[in-house]
Amino acid sequence: MPHFETDAIRIQQRSNQREHSSALYLNSSFVFESAEEARAMFAEEIQGNIYSRYSNPNSSELIEKVCRAEGTEDGIATASGMAAMFGSIASLLQQGDHILASRSLFGSTHQLLTRVFPKWGITSTYGDIADYQNWEKLLQPNTKMLFLETPSNPGLEIIDLEWAGKFAAAHGLILVVDNCFATPYLQQPAQWGAHLVTHSATKYIDGQGRVLGGLILGKKELITEVRFFTRHTGPSISPFNAWILSKSMETLAVRMDRHCENAEKVARYFAGCPHLDRVNYPFLPSHEQYDLAVKQMKAGGGVLTLTVKGGLQRAQRFIDKLQMISITPNLGDSRSIVTHPASTTHSKLSVEERQKVGITDGLIRLSVGLEHHEDILQDVERALEQSK
Repeated sequence: MPHFETDAIRIQQRSNQREHSSALYLNSSFVFESAEEARAMFAEEIQGNIYSRYSNPNSSELIEKVCRAEGTEDGIATASGMAAMFGSIASLLQQGDHILASRSLFGSTHQLLTRVFPKWGITSTYGDIADYQNWEKLLQPNTKMLFLETPSNPGLEIIDLEWAGKFAAAHGLILVVDNCFATPYLQQPAQWGAHLVTHSATKYIDGQGRVLGGLILGKKELITEVRFFTRHTGPSISPFNAWILSKSMETLAVRMDRHCENAEKVARYFAGCPHLDRVNYPFLPSHEQYDLAVKQMKAGGGVLTLTVKGGLQRAQRFIDKLQMISITPNLGDSRSIVTHPASTTHSKLSVEERQKVGITDGLIRLSVGLEHHEDILQDVERALEQSK
């Protein structure tokens, strides 16, 4: 079988024009050869493109690439990462169902579970990864889904995917894993038993802060349900964005190698820094789940956290003293990015909720980019010195 890098480059939708790079299909609908062909496609007796809300050659190419990378059977591309998170749940659960989820989740995913889905009678309970034995007690008779994020945003908690796969199988749960931080290049949750894998393709899969996109990948029978839901509710990705993301897949491996290399250098350089209470990175031996991260990830990823001494005011001064690193809520770009989760991406959580997942006022999320590592180190070091 071809390697990851080869599939990401060589899988392409073919047309009769023999183009070397995939064409853009910026059209809303497709023409049928006959009335019978139209009938057969709508009846799903034959495969083909009907309408770009349903499928498009550009989105089909993207899905094929990422499914091959993740080792999944089928998939759907959506307009954003949160459309993927929403679709993976809303398409498969109904009123009265219950979700068991890891406590450390992206802020908007937390809002879905605590404020959106309860309106429709879908409830959730959080479990702490420090106590896997307690998760059995959190199960309810109506628990249908196990929703996890690993590494978590922003705390970089690592969940044991082998345990999760066995736990879900033992209790008949649909296991959904948000694999955004790791990307399919570093980690494949389906190999450990995940039924669905979700991505905000806006992050590393794009890698340059250009477009929005999301992915839901997994077992064919589940994707059939997801496809019905997305086809009729409309969170479809645009052909242009799908084309961009498919082209970006061609460089994902080489980009992630550099992201991980730079991030680990930054983490090791600042470990023990007197201005910091903690440096957190999955491939630092000091990380609480270091052995687990090494077991299920190819490398540590491109995100680390710095907890500065002095709380909120020091954190804000540090951010303001950075000269090169961008201040923006995104991550996974070629440019290094700094974010203060407590006042931005996770600000809608209560203080108590943030404390439970380790988001303190001094926590800084650093998405390490592709610049020369010495320039990143210099910018961070200077800002730490000047923010005292």
